[in-house]
Amino acid sequence: MPDQPQPTPRQREAAPANPNGLSLRDFLTDGSLSRLCRELGRVSGAVVEVRDEDDRLVTAQPAGGWHIGTVDDGLAPADREIVEPLEVGGARIGSLVAGRGGRALDRLLPLVAQTAVEWCHGFLELRHAVDELGALIELSSLLVGNDDLTKTVEHALDSALRVLELDAGSVVLLREDAEGNLSDDERDLRLVTSHGLSRTWLDNPEALSVKRVFDRLAMAGEIVAIENLLHDERVQLDQQVRDEGVRAFMCVGLLFRGRPIGVMRVYSRLPRGFSELDKRLLRSIAQQAAAAVQQSRLIRDRQRDAEMERQVRLAADVQRRMLPREMPNNPLVETTAQYQPSFELGGDFYDCFEVGGRIAVAVGDVVGKGVPAAMLMSLVRTSFRAHAERALGPGEVLTLVNRDLCRDSMPSEFATIWYGLLDPATGVLEWSTAGHEPPLILRADGRCEELPIGGLVAGIDPSQVYNAASALLAPGESLIAYTDGVPDVMNFDAQRFGKRRFRELVAQLRERGHAGSAAAILARILRELRQFGGLTVRPDDTTIVVVRRVG
Repeated sequence: MPDQPQPTPRQREAAPANPNGLSLRDFLTDGSLSRLCRELGRVSGAVVEVRDEDDRLVTAQPAGGWHIGTVDDGLAPADREIVEPLEVGGARIGSLVAGRGGRALDRLLPLVAQTAVEWCHGFLELRHAVDELGALIELSSLLVGNDDLTKTVEHALDSALRVLELDAGSVVLLREDAEGNLSDDERDLRLVTSHGLSRTWLDNPEALSVKRVFDRLAMAGEIVAIENLLHDERVQLDQQVRDEGVRAFMCVGLLFRGRPIGVMRVYSRLPRGFSELDKRLLRSIAQQAAAAVQQSRLIRDRQRDAEMERQVRLAADVQRRMLPREMPNNPLVETTAQYQPSFELGGDFYDCFEVGGRIAVAVGDVVGKGVPAAMLMSLVRTSFRAHAERALGPGEVLTLVNRDLCRDSMPSEFATIWYGLLDPATGVLEWSTAGHEPPLILRADGRCEELPIGGLVAGIDPSQVYNAASALLAPGESLIAYTDGVPDVMNFDAQRFGKRRFRELVAQLRERGHAGSAAAILARILRELRQFGGLTVRPDDTTIVVVRRVG
């Protein structure tokens, strides 16, 4: 039998044609590779050819450039002694072949093929880098003052589909609660935007993968890349995949500072492999998109906070208007007060007005701080004024306020109230208390007396009845009513001002010459509190009311 050409180890089967659409034509420029192979053939005496991914002959044109022939042009498969595949990203984009007599090229042709492949890799990386840079520059512009979250993810998805030459995709984000906290459960992913996908596909409650493994992997920081969804055993929606006409698939998590906020999913209508460069590009877009999404949320939250601050300022203004605009103008009595909330809104209140020929003085403190306390304070103050202006006794007023509060508030909401009625002519002080800090009386001889505490706090027991007591305020003597924010003032050593120190301060006012007027008494108390507490944050609202009979 005639000798048949035996295949050599160099005539091995090459990798399959590149499924992601790459072609040797993507890298050919001026035909220099074909001319190099032609010169190698002239030197070695063998035919050396360049063939594309479909085994068609690639030749250089005399005027420059290249030409794609047919499979039948040039060397027949049986005449090829050396075959060097050109593989980029694990897939074949072409080959260099040498005919019989090409043994002299046994070591040289692999080097030429390796050099060509390295150049193709470099070109491919450069192209991906340019695409990546362009996409990131576009997405970076969204980081400047954009509060439209949907627009942000739409730009990110469009960029990914464009640079990766894909057909469809979607972005889903984790659900936020009312306070802006993100869920960490992949079942809480919600669609934000999509492109090229049907409503049937998007509204399907079932996940593409078994136990949502694709989303879980993506949210854990991995990239899921599938050449053909119909050939992956983790896919549970084969019929839906056929109906939708999607095949290749990638998904990546939108991670911000290591924490997932969503997932980007992209699809191709045809089976396609994804290179490491493709994965890196999608990850870069997803990372930038995650930063843009967080920026949008920060801007939105900042705007919401600004609006909330505006509403709080308006509420604080309303609350301040509920305090007395003017103190009673009575020649026999001096009255002054100071109210300082720990926040812009507070839970303390005071009132001072003339009713039935007597001076009404009230100080109250509701549970809590901030907006909830302010709302509850408004309720208590409104109820108090409504009943006090009927010239009822202090015990009767607190009994009615307690019933109102029990009816209109939660069981955990309550208030302490002290209410007194002073007769300017006789100095008789009739008072009642609902668990409030007992006021102090600075006597003419310098003694400091504390009115007894009594009564349950208001808002707990609707059947509670409050009794009244009486005391005498002589000319030159002063009543000092306050809330618990006064003894609770803290210094930098975390020490409280305390009730004992406050009583000692009041007792020393007369001997130090600070009891000549209600204003002088209040000013001295405030000065001592400021010196003690310094610039420390007030832990509670602070209210002081001073009433002095003129001597």
